[in-house]
Amino acid sequence: MRGAPPKLVLCVIDAMAPEMLERTIAAGAAPVLERLVADGLYVPDCVAAFPSVTPVCAASIVTGRAQEEHHIPAMNWFHREENRYVEYGSSFRAAQRFGIARQLTDTVYNMNRAHLSEKTLTVFESLDDAAVRTAGTTYLMYRGRHRHEPQRDTALTRVATTLMRHPVMGPRELFYADIFASQRTGCRSALGMPGVRDRHSGCVSAYLVEHDLFDFLLLSLPDNDWHSHKKGPDAQVSSIAQADLQLARVANAAGGLDEFLASHAMIVMADHSQSPVTASIALQDELAELGVLGPARPARGSGRAESVEPRIAVCPSQRAAMVYALHDAERDAMRASVVAMSMGIEGVDLVMWLERDAEERPREAVIASRAHGELRFAPGGPLTDPRGRGWRLEGSLGVLGGSEREGKFVTPDYPDALARSWSALLCPTSGEVLLSAAPGYEFLDWGRQAHVGGGSHGSLHACDSLGALVMSGVDLPETAPAQWAIRDIASLVRGHFGLE
Repeated sequence: MRGAPPKLVLCVIDAMAPEMLERTIAAGAAPVLERLVADGLYVPDCVAAFPSVTPVCAASIVTGRAQEEHHIPAMNWFHREENRYVEYGSSFRAAQRFGIARQLTDTVYNMNRAHLSEKTLTVFESLDDAAVRTAGTTYLMYRGRHRHEPQRDTALTRVATTLMRHPVMGPRELFYADIFASQRTGCRSALGMPGVRDRHSGCVSAYLVEHDLFDFLLLSLPDNDWHSHKKGPDAQVSSIAQADLQLARVANAAGGLDEFLASHAMIVMADHSQSPVTASIALQDELAELGVLGPARPARGSGRAESVEPRIAVCPSQRAAMVYALHDAERDAMRASVVAMSMGIEGVDLVMWLERDAEERPREAVIASRAHGELRFAPGGPLTDPRGRGWRLEGSLGVLGGSEREGKFVTPDYPDALARSWSALLCPTSGEVLLSAAPGYEFLDWGRQAHVGGGSHGSLHACDSLGALVMSGVDLPETAPAQWAIRDIASLVRGHFGLE
């Protein structure tokens, strides 16, 4: 009879690009990650969700589902029932335009409590239900079965005292910036500011290891993403090295790396990667003549985006974007207009939408590009993707740079393209039209910000959709995926504890 499974740590190093991980190891700057790669399974092309932005990817990682089931569609999206934009933190200026209080409430509370589908279990909920001791450091997705009251004596909760006063349901041990802390660890997150978040996660996790407080820990190390946004993807060597220092700190709490790995399995992964940004797309301005709904607060230099009566909502999410029709009666007409105009915008790579039947059921999806025309597709056809799912295709395979090989549809420039875009389009909270930017381009957010000169992510393209994945001490399925995706990880976690 098998004994109790070893403890499991799932570490998410935000935006960790495979090439950058390999460079960091080659430089001798990541000894913990080097050991895990050497002793475990290294996957250099784990596929993100689409849009490949952190909220969507985080929801896919913790649920094992794509957004047609978990319902988190983007970094910025339009809430049809509440007739408003939802902004999770594209930039500080974007948050200012929508209201800092509104943005914090949506990110800290509503994302888990209201926006994430209640029908889709997180790994915390699954393990909590099985009496597995769960823990998590600051991560966008934390929903579990244990109630946590906000702290009352930290700088962050004093500043936001009227906002951060509600309890949340999370893992057994929850540490979220300086807002929630189930233990008095002495660790402080300095208001959760970028650049110091990894140290807070490392401090908390070392305490949890030292005091034997978990069986499963989600350890979030987000600073690599911030560093890459600012300095560019090629600068990740230093930030991955800093993440590795926090992994060493956690291992040292168990007596060193050998002792730690003797009692802990590890999954270390990226949620997505990043690619360089050299130019921006002001989608709000490009579609202004259709009537773009603006945020509550006008922005300087906002152009014509709010000069016409609003008929569409424009939602930029870094290297992806969505457009919503505000009035059902003109939805099809607005979709056609948005598609036609978007096809002519410099920097827009792909335009996507759903075709529906008379009963409003999705009949097929369309991906179009200016250079290659249209590709129509739907599940259930004779061609299979690398993950084994069958598809019916009609039109130009060149839209996705694809080719047919022995009954398989292969799209190396757009990994898992059909499943990712199909799920994004079927998500009930997505817009009518989805856009993916060409390499080098990013959509301006509602604060008129973009990461020009740095890095970004969000598109369907491989350049920011493939992240690193390392697994050590974890039982793999008998039939491993031919192409790993971030939505495979929740099943590994549940299976490690005998739940799948």
